[in-house]
Amino acid sequence: MSSRQPRFNQQVLIDTTPLPDSIPKVKEIGASSAPLLSASFFIGARCKAFNDDYMMCKTESNGRGELECMKEGRKVTRCAASVIKDINENCLSEFRVHWQCLENHNQQLWNCRSEERRLNKCVFTKLKLEKTIPDTPKGEEQVHLRKYQIFASH
Repeated sequence: MSSRQPRFNQQVLIDTTPLPDSIPKVKEIGASSAPLLSASFFIGARCKAFNDDYMMCKTESNGRGELECMKEGRKVTRCAASVIKDINENCLSEFRVHWQCLENHNQQLWNCRSEERRLNKCVFTKLKLEKTIPDTPKGEEQVHLRKYQIFASH
């Protein structure tokens, strides 16, 4: 048994150092993981160019890209926030039903396919954003379009 007494620090540490003026300010998205997962493919569809720029910057900076790639990261955040805002304005009820289903089913997409189909239809109709899963083999049906899901519990 150790003779050292445990010490617990309950203080919240906040770094008050301001970012440089060269880095544009952006408001954080403020969404939890379920809404972000629900909208992730639509964010990927609209923000592909920004995501690619950010990832290229991170790759070229060899692990030192925290500040060097901040501008690109802020563009990604702004784009993702615009997608969430547009979905909330145009398809709020479908979006809410889908991400709540994800929240209640351990964020397993296959358990929420019927809700996902309604969301996909609304987003495509109103925002012209289509869900496509990257690297799906040519000629094979996208997993979210299959009529019968293998792992679905309902």
